[in-house]
Amino acid sequence: MIKKKVSMNKGLRAKRVARLAPKVAKNKHVGSDFEDFLRDEGILEEATAVAIKRVIAYQLQKQMEQEHITQEAMAQKLHTSRSALKRLLDPNNFSSTLLTISRAAAVIGKELSLNVDSTVSKR
Repeated sequence: MIKKKVSMNKGLRAKRVARLAPKVAKNKHVGSDFEDFLRDEGILEEATAVAIKRVIAYQLQKQMEQEHITQEAMAQKLHTSRSALKRLLDPNNFSSTLLTISRAAAVIGKELSLNVDSTVSKR
């Protein structure tokens, strides 16, 4: 009796897999990487910019913590207000200029490096 239940369950699973298989095969993103997906959706550049800003904000914040630099002291060293510094450290605020980011990096003994790379052929 138990063996029959197991074999019936296998049959049901096989039917489910067969029913779902065409849906999976129709997904054009299966087998592609995440960048391909973002490019196809038309948001690769925006997603890249968001990721870069978040990394920069994180790195600045971490270095300030390691060197025990308060936001007030950092703002003074940058000759700016604390609210401007908060915008710079906010990973969701994209109003910071390259000059501001470069100055902040210099204050913590770092250098901003920026380059333009060749991209793979656009699809």
